[in-house]
Amino acid sequence: MSFYVGLDLGQSADYTALAVVEDTSPGLHLRHLERYQLRTPYTDIADNVAALMRDPALSGKRGAELIVDETGVGKAVVDMFRERKLYFRPVTITGGDVAREGAIKERGKSYRVPKRDIVGALEVPFHNGTLKVAGDLELWPTLRQELLTFRRKVSLQTGHDSYEHWRESDHDDLVLACALACWWARRVANRPTPRARPAPSPFGKRPSPTDPPQYLGGDGRFAHGAQVGRDGAATGGAREPSVRGQPSGPTFRPEDFGL
Repeated sequence: MSFYVGLDLGQSADYTALAVVEDTSPGLHLRHLERYQLRTPYTDIADNVAALMRDPALSGKRGAELIVDETGVGKAVVDMFRERKLYFRPVTITGGDVAREGAIKERGKSYRVPKRDIVGALEVPFHNGTLKVAGDLELWPTLRQELLTFRRKVSLQTGHDSYEHWRESDHDDLVLACALACWWARRVANRPTPRARPAPSPFGKRPSPTDPPQYLGGDGRFAHGAQVGRDGAATGGAREPSVRGQPSGPTFRPEDFGL
């Protein structure tokens, strides 16, 4: 069993929230929720998170992984966690379509992930019943209310979707904290097991110049016989059906929570 800690860092008008999810294989279990008061100093938050990550009940033999949303808070805030010798995975949530993994000198790996991927990692297990919630969580009613006011909006002009709370007065900090933990838990669970492969023979058959090229498309699948455009995207080849616009609607349903 492994623990994953999602941390959504809020700004001046937003709460900072933390969620602990346990991978019980094949399901997930939401074990712990925290929400810090508005304008809590980031130094206090970093100290509290460091203490939590070093708690023997959480770290155990395999340790726990910390996933931090660094969208909009700036490098200085995130570096406070590095100063406390915390290893974590910084995530910038984007409105794009493709997740990207990069590396910044002196900061290690970072991730740019579409919001649809983050929210989907929480939406799917809620819908199929593989995410369980601890019965004694004081903040569960608050999280449930956030989930019920969370909306998916699809543009009829572009077909692109966006995710946000319904009203300006609503918050989504607990939703994003849980979603970050679930996103990385599912990413780890779906990671292929490395297999040893024999080294290729230097005398093996080389690809023929007439073989059709294969390029990796933007959705992560191979586009056979395609061309690559100036923007790096695969063009030509088999076309996917176009996305049709849909009206805005709730992302989570009351029946997901037994209501």
